[in-house]
Amino acid sequence: MFELENASALCVLHSPRRGGSSHEALDVHPPHERLHRWSRMDRGAWRPSRSQPPPLARPSPLQTGAERPRLPTESDSPRCLHGPGMTSTKDNKEGPDGSAVRTSSGPAASPDGDGPGCGSQDGPFEKETPTTTSEVGAKTPPRVVVIGAGFGGLNAARALGRCPVQVTVLDRNNFHLFQPLLYQVATATLSPAQITMPLRRILRRQRNTDVYLSEVKGVDVAGRRVLLEDRSVPYDYLVIATGSGPGYFGHDDWSRFAPPLKSIEDALLIRRKILLAFEAAEAEPDAGKRTSLLTFVLVGAGPTGVEMAGAIAEIARATLASEYRNIDPKSARIVLLEAEPRILNGFPESLAQAARSKLEAMGVEIRLGHPVDQCDSDGVQVGGVRIPARTVLWTAGVVASPAGRWLGVPIDRQGRVLVQADLSVPGHPDIFVIGDAAHVEVDGKALPGLAPVAMQEGRHVAHVLRRRLTGDRGPLPFRFSNKGDLAAIGRGYAIASLGKLRLRGWLAWLVWLAVHIFYLIGFRNRFLVLLEWGWAYLTFERGARIISPPAGAREVRMGC
Repeated sequence: MFELENASALCVLHSPRRGGSSHEALDVHPPHERLHRWSRMDRGAWRPSRSQPPPLARPSPLQTGAERPRLPTESDSPRCLHGPGMTSTKDNKEGPDGSAVRTSSGPAASPDGDGPGCGSQDGPFEKETPTTTSEVGAKTPPRVVVIGAGFGGLNAARALGRCPVQVTVLDRNNFHLFQPLLYQVATATLSPAQITMPLRRILRRQRNTDVYLSEVKGVDVAGRRVLLEDRSVPYDYLVIATGSGPGYFGHDDWSRFAPPLKSIEDALLIRRKILLAFEAAEAEPDAGKRTSLLTFVLVGAGPTGVEMAGAIAEIARATLASEYRNIDPKSARIVLLEAEPRILNGFPESLAQAARSKLEAMGVEIRLGHPVDQCDSDGVQVGGVRIPARTVLWTAGVVASPAGRWLGVPIDRQGRVLVQADLSVPGHPDIFVIGDAAHVEVDGKALPGLAPVAMQEGRHVAHVLRRRLTGDRGPLPFRFSNKGDLAAIGRGYAIASLGKLRLRGWLAWLVWLAVHIFYLIGFRNRFLVLLEWGWAYLTFERGARIISPPAGAREVRMGC
């Protein structure tokens, strides 16, 4: 992509492929004012020059005004951050390919000549009228709206990158979060930037994809529109991948005392609580209060709870062991609670027992078979026993997003939408629900809410849509390919269930490292995470031990 930039204009041009024909350039500015920037994929095709404008590529069907409709854009809001509606600010002219180029003040026309751009004062989200065949002389591509850019939504959007559709991705965050490593942010091993990637960076080469920073409030099924805070987005096909939230089994008031681990904000809060507990204990003269401060309770012994317990034990036994003068961090008590009779229900019994033995060797206390009866600011009560603790973390139970209420369709007891075999909603073949928001059964068993499941579901929905574009509307049931389950317990130890292969110890830990590095998005992130892991393995140091202020807090200091 080439960009011409100055104080008053921004035009986006396309370079030709190697060996392709060129067209007359848009002469918006004199040659001496042009500043060309070219992408890596075009380096061999054309080298920028201040005296010669770049040639234009032959317009593709998705780039011309005759074929590509203008998607709804938030015209006068800073949320309209990306899309094909970027225009200049002088008089409108007609380009050599017949498309309109905005070059004057007033409501902005898009470069495709079919609607207002980001600078328009009209409300295209609400007022846009779909382009018809009679208006442009060609059929418009279907509009696919993807709600949520987690593992499921992002894989669906990426798989549709070369399809003749217009994709709109809606998410309340501007980044994709690699959630399997979120616990390492909470335990000060990694920083948030190392497990996130901006969505626009990930989807920057998909010319048929727009990204909007918005929070979805509902879905108008009859009108085929997604309802945002102050506007709506029309769709022909809808993919809902909104994930899940923490479930407290009817005790939502416990969330004030036991934060979950579902977002970057949650991870930073937990990191703050863990590190502050040691700092407060260092200054606490009362022995009973000091014991309560150094007690950490984790509710739920699934993969997240097990990995968190091992990481906290490692912090207390190794990282902080020699850094305090008034307390012994090794005396910290880590308690892992589970209502089921064993930990890691999704793993084979032999591996779950190996993980339990490793945790107990690290000093973690495990209590099974009793749910939590009470949780407050001073601790928890489980099985009639009171455990004083100032730090309680919730790693049990999830509830689905409100997608089922948006659609008014049947849901299970966890709030997940009951979908058909092809992941579409019963009675609505144009709506798909995937990931943690969907109840999917394969061979009579509900699939767990794991990243591999959501990734495969996203790609499957994209495959179903590609088939429908070719006229094939036959059923295509989803088939999940389970490549295995992994969990790391502290430094240098993990368990791995890979089909019939069972691994534990250092070799399983290497497999765990390789898998997570492979699926992490971005070379920079992979390199930095691998570097942090290597340093932590050699020195037991954790590079993100920063006690940041809580969200919304602002501290004003004067003097030294």
